[in-house]
Amino acid sequence: MIEFHTEAFSLELNYPFSISNFSRSNTPIALVRLQYEGLIGYGEASMPPYLGETQESASHFFSKVSLRNFEPSQYLSIIEYIDNIEPGHHAAKAAIDIALHDLIAKIKGIPCYELLGSDPAKMPFTSFTIGIDHPEIIAIKMKDAAPFHFIKVKLGSAQDQVIINTIRAISDKPIYVDANRGWGSKEHALEMIEWLATQNVQLIEQPLEINQLADMEWLKLKSPLPLFADESCRRLYDIENIANAFHGINIKLMKSTGIAEAQKMIAKARALDLKIMMGCMSETSCGIYAAAALAPQVDYCDLDSPWMVKNNPFEAPLLIDGKIQLSKSAGLGLILK
Repeated sequence: MIEFHTEAFSLELNYPFSISNFSRSNTPIALVRLQYEGLIGYGEASMPPYLGETQESASHFFSKVSLRNFEPSQYLSIIEYIDNIEPGHHAAKAAIDIALHDLIAKIKGIPCYELLGSDPAKMPFTSFTIGIDHPEIIAIKMKDAAPFHFIKVKLGSAQDQVIINTIRAISDKPIYVDANRGWGSKEHALEMIEWLATQNVQLIEQPLEINQLADMEWLKLKSPLPLFADESCRRLYDIENIANAFHGINIKLMKSTGIAEAQKMIAKARALDLKIMMGCMSETSCGIYAAAALAPQVDYCDLDSPWMVKNNPFEAPLLIDGKIQLSKSAGLGLILK
């Protein structure tokens, strides 16, 4: 019998975090525990408000979940059951999926990455994200980015070139850019991308709105940099629809409903010759370790949240030479503070 427990939590950020159309200083979280024969599997739902989930909606969803008649060995049936309770609730579903994978790996006595078939030696560098901000604050944030080899920069405002120039005055590290749908027209997006290509920028995420798919196909043909779908690609069924408009996808467990579907997304993206980034929301180390267990199977990694928050209830992963080190402990490898 699996016991199911949840707890609301507010994750506090080191600095207010701004993207093209939103700013916040904390992120609502739902922490999940699955208990079975003395073992505990941990999971979390990270719910930044712009994604439409809340602690209240998660509580509503969790109230409909009963795992007492399941055994952990039935994890595929559990994941199917969870997904069929109600549509949506992607982050809430991810919390249960993550906890289930942590629990199963602990039962087997193996690290979660081994359960998923990942090779730690193939872990990509992870980037460190700089949100939209004033130049003096960006300069401070860049000090926090010192242990990382890649910088991810949020753009999509009137200050885009000022932000890049500020960073370039400090560092020549390669940059990933996330425009968060903020560039409006395909012409403006192309103008920005052509300029960014001269600034040691490696890739661009989500330059246009989700409904501008035809414009994205036009942009893909002309862009000197690879274009990655973020908001345009949440779950497995999205990939086929956007494959002609992007060079790659950003998989986030909070969008995909968790690890099980993320693995299917990786396989589908590979079959369509798409590159893959493993990304995150503002998450505790729980969500980050879960994503990191899959990260050796992808091309790019943006799993920086533990270094951007004040009250992570778990120890941050070990970062060596800009790469997250996967724990050899059974399960995700989480250590409670």
